[in-house]
Amino acid sequence: MRSFLILAALSALPQCQSDETVRAYGGGDKTWVLAELDGTPFDARATLTFPEAGKIAGQAPCNAYSAAMTVPYPWFDAGHIAATRRACPDLAAETAFLNALGEVTISDVLGDTLILSDESGERLIFKAAD
Repeated sequence: MRSFLILAALSALPQCQSDETVRAYGGGDKTWVLAELDGTPFDARATLTFPEAGKIAGQAPCNAYSAAMTVPYPWFDAGHIAATRRACPDLAAETAFLNALGEVTISDVLGDTLILSDESGERLIFKAAD
């Protein structure tokens, strides 16, 4: 009987776990559009979404991308970012965006604004799409 209770308790653990990422703290259910990169308005279009627990995805200026997101809020760690490999005139903007996305370590959701930063300060400022 004791073994059965231990197994029952262990099988319930995944159901008790909740999403502790930025998605659960105001980042989910929105499409975030990049407004500024390193203090400069971002003229190309780049988006960020949190489609499900443990994932980020979006559209960079040229390519779709995705990555794992498993650190708890307010931390941010995109880890390895996978992207399609299409060329376009905004490739330099895309490279700058994806590099910054891979370097940021802190997230802050303030209503319709998402700020991603690192030790040097704010790097990426997103606005929720209308």
